[in-house]
Amino acid sequence: VFNGREAFISLENADSDIGLCGWILVLFSILLTLLTLPLSIWMCIKIVKEYERAIIFRLGRILRGGAKGPGLFFILPCTDSFINVDMRTITFDIPPQEVLTKDSVTVSVDGVVYYRVQNATLAVANITNADAATRLLAQTTLRNVLGTKNLAEILSDREEIAHSMQSTLDDATDDWGIKVERVEIKDVKLPLQLQRAMAAEAEATREARAKVIAAEGEMNASRALKEASLVIAESPSALQLRYLQTLNTIAAEKNSTIIFPLPIDMMQSFVKH
Repeated sequence: VFNGREAFISLENADSDIGLCGWILVLFSILLTLLTLPLSIWMCIKIVKEYERAIIFRLGRILRGGAKGPGLFFILPCTDSFINVDMRTITFDIPPQEVLTKDSVTVSVDGVVYYRVQNATLAVANITNADAATRLLAQTTLRNVLGTKNLAEILSDREEIAHSMQSTLDDATDDWGIKVERVEIKDVKLPLQLQRAMAAEAEATREARAKVIAAEGEMNASRALKEASLVIAESPSALQLRYLQTLNTIAAEKNSTIIFPLPIDMMQSFVKH
């Protein structure tokens, strides 16, 4: 039940610097509330949800004790006003930012930021619009952090860059009552000409590696052929067996033409005659 005792308990929490005129207005508001019961109770009792906090202003000053809620809380009509602050985690996308890297390459980078209001009183009293300020600060922080990195570092060290951004944003928004929970780099877009140059470089690197591998294969094959020729030279019948094996392989493929090699010594004997 609403009574004067609750009004004075709430009054004790008010800032003591409201002055004499302020106290007169507050007492008049309490008296008016008591005279208009029970109709005034609907103007004095407010409700905030589980994920909200209420900042109460009495004659323009924030009541001592900080934010109220969740649940029911009491205000005085005419002299008190309040602002609800959402305490849930908020996400927003950082628009693509054109960034000049440390090695003079222009890239377009975007990201996402997760933050929440940690101190509702600071979020209301210290800044006009905490959400808009956090968004603008995230854009400038992204450009500043990426401006100190090379292109290779941006492409390979995204987690480190995101952690650096999160720490910088969290420190900068601490006075606003904002807690930056997480920052993620979504996409890094390179200029079309740079993409073609990087693709050509990668293709040339792969071709060079393939040529080296092929050369190493040829070298190993020549060594094996050399060893085989030494073995065949030790036994003349081995060459004949290899020849017969080759004819067997050709015949298995159903070829109509078979080439018979003739030894050079035989040809020289015919030339002499």
